[in-house]
Amino acid sequence: MLKRSLATLTLFSLLAGCASHDVDPRGYNQTGTASYYGSRHHGKRTASGEPFNKNGLTAAHRSLPLGSKVLVTNLANDRSVIVRINDRGPHTRGRLIDLSRAAAEKIGMIRSGTARVRVQGLSD
Repeated sequence: MLKRSLATLTLFSLLAGCASHDVDPRGYNQTGTASYYGSRHHGKRTASGEPFNKNGLTAAHRSLPLGSKVLVTNLANDRSVIVRINDRGPHTRGRLIDLSRAAAEKIGMIRSGTARVRVQGLSD
């Protein structure tokens, strides 16, 4: 049992070291509900001025700076994606972040439409 625990801990340590971005300890770290938006908004202008691309790894957030990157983790399956904030929202009460369809696919929430997530600000 001890060997298995040590092996698991070692594996997680190695995987964490492979990340290309580090969670900013001074940054944003919130848990809440994510939703996604896609086809209906595809091509419309975002708050950043760029057209929304449902196939990009982007998201809408009410207060994080446009252009900032965050790590979004689906708490139900532990799948994560890094997205860039390029829009304002979500406009539905009780939601923390709106992901592009591609980002929602990466964390396995297309079928459910929403997911409990952790959103962590990343350092550059």
